[in-house]
Amino acid sequence: MGESKLAGQFFDAAIGLLQRVREEEEAAIAAAGAAVADAVAAGNRLFAFGAGHSSLPAQDVVYRAGGLAVMNFLAVPGTAGVDVMPATLGSALERVDGLAGAVLDSSPAGAGDVLVVISLSGRNALPVEMAMNARALGLKVIGVTSLAYAEGTRSRHVSGTFLKDHCDIVVDSKIAVGDAELTADGIDAPFAPASTVVTSAIMQAVMAAAAGDLAARGLEPPLLRSGNVDGGHEWNGRVMSQYRDRIFFRH
Repeated sequence: MGESKLAGQFFDAAIGLLQRVREEEEAAIAAAGAAVADAVAAGNRLFAFGAGHSSLPAQDVVYRAGGLAVMNFLAVPGTAGVDVMPATLGSALERVDGLAGAVLDSSPAGAGDVLVVISLSGRNALPVEMAMNARALGLKVIGVTSLAYAEGTRSRHVSGTFLKDHCDIVVDSKIAVGDAELTADGIDAPFAPASTVVTSAIMQAVMAAAAGDLAARGLEPPLLRSGNVDGGHEWNGRVMSQYRDRIFFRH
């Protein structure tokens, strides 16, 4: 079996998952977009959180061309990517009780704000407690997770619950337990994970829905432009100045 065949199979798998999400999660994505638009229109703030590889879709909607300027990354030290040394420490920190509460308490997030919590499995203490604590503070919580994990695995949180149990809106990424789309003769482990592709697409779809929702209300979405096109820096400077009280990645 050649490389090109496997590469094509991965594209087919990813496209199939994206199609499923588009068809089956349409209402949830629309609801998430409306919640984001509500917060922007009301003068509240937006935050996104994910640990490990789930941090990548969260970071994908922060400070980028075509994105909402008021979306902020809620970082938990040691879990925000794979630059942690050793990388296994990040996985261990996801299971530490109390870490999410400490981060939220020292963050600018508050009642009326929206927090998107991204966790593929939704089973570790960190995303579960992040959602629980955020709701207790009066935030609206959008969870992006795979419901298959809640059906096929056990929670690692003391409550026995999953991320999905503590969200106002849940978007199911449809990713199978194990997050590997392909198997092949001569390769002992399954491979080719698609969760980042699919979850990043979900995040961008929610942001697009929010922009459209705001425009339908007669409100200009606070979007950033590329700094690599003429006038981009000037545009972004005006947006950041106008919304500076809701932008924390520039402080």
